[in-house]
Amino acid sequence: MATVADLMVRDVLTVEPSDTIGEAAEKMNAANVGAVVVIEDMVRIVGIVTERDLLRAVASRARAAEARVRQWMTADPVTIGPELTIEEAAKIMFDNNFRHLPVVKDGRALGIVSLRLLSRWAFEQSVQSAH
Repeated sequence: MATVADLMVRDVLTVEPSDTIGEAAEKMNAANVGAVVVIEDMVRIVGIVTERDLLRAVASRARAAEARVRQWMTADPVTIGPELTIEEAAKIMFDNNFRHLPVVKDGRALGIVSLRLLSRWAFEQSVQSAH
């Protein structure tokens, strides 16, 4: 069975809680991704900033670009291990309405799984089954 380690993106974009939402948005836009992981002490995950968080910040009519990541991040996000099956990861995402899940082992961010990756994997599986 395929695992999260087989699917995840290993180049995790990160920001720190003291970075601005504008900086997080710039990183996300430049890399064409929907989330960045928030870390402290160079490794420990303390949050995640997603497109939804950016939308909330902008909708607040505050000076969102200058606001700090810590104000808008989703703190203590649900994380998964690389050994989980893709089906188990998908269930967690669907049950909780998540679009992104950080992959962690021994407290270190290893990667991230997105709904986009899951969709692509499911499509590829269906194509392989058809042949």
